[in-house]
Amino acid sequence: MKVLVTGSRGKVGTAVVGALIAAGHEVTGSDLGRHAFDRILPGEPDYQQADLTDAGQVYGIVRGFDAVVHAGAIPEPTHNPPHVVFQNNIMGTFNMIEASVRAGVKVFVNISSETVPGFFFPEVPVLPDYAPVDELHPIRPQDPYALSKLFGEELCDAAVRRSNMRCISIRPSHVQHPGNYERNLGSQVRDAAQLSPNLWSYVDSEDLADAIVLAVESNIPGHEVFYIANPDNVGGRDFAQMLKEYYGDKIELRTLDRVDSSGISCEKANRMLGWKAKRSWRDHLDAEGHAIQR
Repeated sequence: MKVLVTGSRGKVGTAVVGALIAAGHEVTGSDLGRHAFDRILPGEPDYQQADLTDAGQVYGIVRGFDAVVHAGAIPEPTHNPPHVVFQNNIMGTFNMIEASVRAGVKVFVNISSETVPGFFFPEVPVLPDYAPVDELHPIRPQDPYALSKLFGEELCDAAVRRSNMRCISIRPSHVQHPGNYERNLGSQVRDAAQLSPNLWSYVDSEDLADAIVLAVESNIPGHEVFYIANPDNVGGRDFAQMLKEYYGDKIELRTLDRVDSSGISCEKANRMLGWKAKRSWRDHLDAEGHAIQR
């Protein structure tokens, strides 16, 4: 397939480009910055510079592709003014979906966020209703980032109602790559009291990329939303015990498929996409949360 990946220089986009090429697809990357080289080097994907908030530029890059992976966005709400986060993310997604519908793109993979339910950047504190969190959890976002991601999912709903395009929205958990495991997760491995809104969940960037490749290759009709998180929690502890110790009865505990369960359920992705995680924090950190020297 010919696949366009927006945000191709970001953490998710970089991993996805590599995974798609490895799977045999013809890939073009797109991002806001200029290409680092005057020409495409052997083994590199093609590259198109574009500002996704400019509809004309988006229409110019989308033609001729079988599938689009839309990962281009401001990745969280704390380093830009709220109106900038919302305007950038929602208009980028709107333009990409609109252009993809008009260009006859067959599959649109929308990189959404685990923040959509609303308990990541709230001004009024709120906890998940239950755990592990799944795709049926109530959605009550407060911040501009989660709102933009929710509206992106709703734009996908609208797209499949008016076209033959298939959409899949991926909600990745806290994405890790070899260079940031220790910085991001080391303290949680050492101490479960280092709490996180996603209840000790994470995903390896390469496992996430594998899920996105499966989404691109999927024939699932309509629009489906999938959480993607590794099945184990950071630290590999007894999840039920941790939930009780740190949250008491404030979060309902639902059925677990393993003792060291993640706080996010990926049963739907396992069942419908055939996705299984192949990597773990244990590949990068020792029992004290320090990087394993190779």
